[in-house]
Amino acid sequence: MKYTSELKEFMNTTFPGLVIKPSLFNQWNSGIHFEFGKGLYQLKEESDELNPAYFQTVYYQAASLFNEIFSDIDEIFVVTNVYHYKDAKRRSRKLKVYSHHIKNKDIRFHLKQETLPYMFEDEEEAEAEEMCTTQFSLKCRKQDIRYHALIKAICNQDFPSLKPRLHHPNGDYPNVFFINVTKNVILFIYDDRGCEVIASDDGQIRKLYDKYAEWVEECCREEKESRMD
Repeated sequence: MKYTSELKEFMNTTFPGLVIKPSLFNQWNSGIHFEFGKGLYQLKEESDELNPAYFQTVYYQAASLFNEIFSDIDEIFVVTNVYHYKDAKRRSRKLKVYSHHIKNKDIRFHLKQETLPYMFEDEEEAEAEEMCTTQFSLKCRKQDIRYHALIKAICNQDFPSLKPRLHHPNGDYPNVFFINVTKNVILFIYDDRGCEVIASDDGQIRKLYDKYAEWVEECCREEKESRMD
């Protein structure tokens, strides 16, 4: 995969061979898979109404992990993958991750864009041939991001009645990755169900694991405890 020069240099040096796409946890040895809203359900019991307690818990957990991983002085790449048809005429709504959630207009002028191959192998071959990935990347700091709103938008993406939400140019929601260049850690919140955190080595995320062990997906806990002992 190709990336913009600065992002590419960082990835090749710190995470060689890693592709910025979902399932980071399966590509890299040093990682944690967190599960949001354990014991709660998206809908109220005996009702089709959304459960506010569930979503408030999800927002709290996602924001807590973000704040634990990123400090005000850390350099961050906000990377967004948009999956769409190669034929531009078939695209619809524009991506608004950066215009809505990056505060500083001057910083937004440094947004990089690159077209990459489609990243998912489970699609029909003919369909995959017509698809590609547009990857956007922006280097900034925590205070430049409206991260509370962006995190909520990511978590809300499967629920049309909730706001804010991510816009999706081709029906597939974009994936947003937060890369901490200072600490060599990547956070990927995939939706309301949870997130992946990977690091250049286990030591970078040991404190995170200890503090939020109750949120770690059960099947990953034994493996991580044996690795981190």
